[in-house]
Parts: sequence; structure tokens; C-alpha cells
Amino acid sequence: MIPLDRALGAFYGLALGDALGMPTQSLSRQQIKQRFGAIHNLEDAGPDQPIAANMPKGSITDDTEQAILVGDLLVAGKGRIEPAALAHSLIEWEAAMQAKGSQDLLGPSTKRAIEMILAGHTAEEAGRYGTTNGAAMRITPVGIAANVDDAQAFIRAVVEACQVTHNTTLGISSAAAVAAVVSAGINGVPLGDALQVGVQIAQEAERHGHWVAGGRIATRISWARSLSVESDKALLADLLYDLIGTSVASQESVVVSFALAHQVAIGELQAFEALCMAASLGGDTDTIAAILGAMLGACQGMDCWPAALIEQIKQVNDLDLEPLVQGLLALR
Repeated sequence: MIPLDRALGAFYGLALGDALGMPTQSLSRQQIKQRFGAIHNLEDAGPDQPIAANMPKGSITDDTEQAILVGDLLVAGKGRIEPAALAHSLIEWEAAMQAKGSQDLLGPSTKRAIEMILAGHTAEEAGRYGTTNGAAMRITPVGIAANVDDAQAFIRAVVEACQVTHNTTLGISSAAAVAAVVSAGINGVPLGDALQVGVQIAQEAERHGHWVAGGRIATRISWARSLSVESDKALLADLLYDLIGTSVASQESVVVSFALAHQVAIGELQAFEALCMAASLGGDTDTIAAILGAMLGACQGMDCWPAALIEQIKQVNDLDLEPLVQGLLALR
């Protein structure tokens, strides 16, 4: 499997997870059961979807759009992201969303950071409160463009992509964990081993950023991978939702993505089945499934995704990620 196939698997896996979770985002597990039963396919968002009302099946959300934004900045900057450029790109992105009447706007950490930038604060200062999963959801391009084998340079690239909005131990370490799995997968590392690389890089990356209270990302990922449910998928879903949590907090949603990826690594779930479970959990479903899709696709390539659904997402969103992915791999 060539690196291009794995890199495309990562980015299209992100988009597929995002689209599967689009109609269920911000709903409780009970609401999802009432409306959909469980997610097994791309679904339309209903009129009472709180963020993506009436969006057609296969539509992507901020997770994919902001990952593309970061990828474009990386290619334009020849591997570097200028914090001010990222801030202004995010401001422009939200303005375009508002002009369309979308409720899919910047998350809480990113919103606060952008407001601080506009008020004259430095980029380093602006991100000091960012603990949520916004950096992790858009970090996949860094995992494609930077090689985790050079750990220190890799972590610097992650910090550059996080600093303006998520300049905290939690924000940086959670993004580093996701990017490291993507990068290791593109290097041909098997999924189980790639998840362990993610833990190691998360441990090193938490030396960066402002310290904030909260369960350590690497420790929580290791714990989540130790959860044993012996093929009881209903019990697994209960544990993820009730014990780890599915909110926008990095130490919940990012950790849930790793827990599901581990179940794929040990053969309890198939890749697409895991994405559907993520989209059915409740909470921040689109981001959990997007992060999971990026990690699984990087390790297993495009073949792990149903080709018809990928084609549907391309058509619905007028999406062609191959030129961007090739540009990111060229940086690598």
C-alpha cells in the first residue's frame, strides 16, 4: 500500500466520519435511537437538527472544512503555519458560514481565541484557554505532511497548528496524539502500534502549552484501550458514552476515538462499523467519527471505506482531496 493511498484513506476517512456524524451531532444517545435507531449509512439531517438542520445526507461539516483550511495553509507555507494566517483564515471561514445561514460555526475554544486576536492579544496568549477538540479535529493534514519519526520536529509542527487556538497541555497533546497515529499509519505502521505511537507523542507534546487541569490525554488513552467488553458492542457503547464521555472536551471525545480505534486493532470491529458506532453514540459525534476515520484510514488505506459512500461525499460536497493530499505528501 503506497503512502498516497493511506493519506487519502486518512483524509477521506475524516470526511466520511464527519458526514456520518453530521445528522446526529449534539443529540443525546436517546434522541439518536428515537430518530435513527442507529447509524448504518449516510443520513439526512432533520429539521430539528440543532446545528445542521435539513442538511442533505453526505454533507461534511466544520471538521472536514477546517482540516482542508489547515492543509491549504501548510501547502502555501511550505510546511509552516503562520499563527496569524490561521486566525484570519478561521475568521473568514466563519464569516462564510454565517453568510450561508449555517449554525456550524467556530467551537468554544477557537471562538474565544479569535476574539482575543481581534482584541490585540498575541497568538500565543490567545490559545491559552483552548482545551476542547477543535485542534485535534483539524490536525490530520499535519499528520500527512510531517513525519513522526522525527518526534521533535513533528511536535513543533503540531504546536504551530494548535498554538493560536489551543495553546494548552490538553489541546496540544490531544492533537499530537491524533496526528501521530495518522503519520505512523502513512509510514506503514500497523494500527495497534500506531495507536501506541500516538500515546508516546501525546506524552512528549504535553510539555508544550499552558498547563490546564484535566485528565492527561496519554494516560486516559492508555486506560481506554484497556477496557474489555468481550465482543459486547452494546456494553462498549455504554462505557464510551457513560464512562469516558462524548463532549467537546479533548479528554472525552479524542479518547473515545482512540478507544474505538483500539477495538478495530484487536479485531472486535471493522473500520466502517466503528465509524457508524461513533456516529450513533451521542454528543460530538461528527468530530469523534472524523478523528476516528482519519486514524483508521491512515493505517488501512482507502479500501477500508465503502467506495460508493466516498463517491457520494465527493459529489454532495464537490470534494476532490487528491491534489491537496499530494501537496501535503510532497512536504513530507
